[in-house]
Amino acid sequence: MIRVLLVDDQPLIRSGFRVLLDLEDDIEVIAEAANGQECLALVKEHLPDVALIDIQMPVMDGIQATRHIAADPALAGVHVVMLTNYGMDEYVFDALRAGAAGFLVKDIVPEDFLHAVRVAARGDALLAPAITRKLIDRYVAQPPARTGNGLKELTSREREAVALAAQGLSNDEIADRLVISPSTAKTHINRAMSKVHARDRAQLVVLAYESGLVAPRSS
Repeated sequence: MIRVLLVDDQPLIRSGFRVLLDLEDDIEVIAEAANGQECLALVKEHLPDVALIDIQMPVMDGIQATRHIAADPALAGVHVVMLTNYGMDEYVFDALRAGAAGFLVKDIVPEDFLHAVRVAARGDALLAPAITRKLIDRYVAQPPARTGNGLKELTSREREAVALAAQGLSNDEIADRLVISPSTAKTHINRAMSKVHARDRAQLVVLAYESGLVAPRSS
């Protein structure tokens, strides 16, 4: 059972998501919060598999809440997915750098929303959709620091796998591209995350851009 925490200051938004999630046999909404402060208390109490967190909220916003979650080793199993509107794109990269596994726009179709929750629950980053790639391209075009050393401990094969992950490829797609098994592709990604101390795949991808391993595409 996938245990989900809903965090949004708009009750109507929470209710809509809850209706969708409660219809699924493998998903359970275990609690709701209206701001980041309530979110942190409930995350520690319930240890959800997935926390769906709105970016802009009173008292404490979603990015601050995500930073707290990512910094707490006891909450390492909580996968944060940020909820956003198209009009708040400037916050998306900050959310990924804070430790979010990905983000969803609130007008997402129900089928994609449910798929995203399952993807996040198994520990994969929500970085494949085209809108995510466009946002990453935009906000890492001028990253705060490009040291070039962030991935220096990786093997050449691990760097290849990380570069493909940064382009939005899944483990199966990486395996096809590198002519290796999916399990080997997953191993490369997991070892890379361990070596650079990335909390999850999303932070690994951010580092790939910041270190210069992958260059943002020109628009």
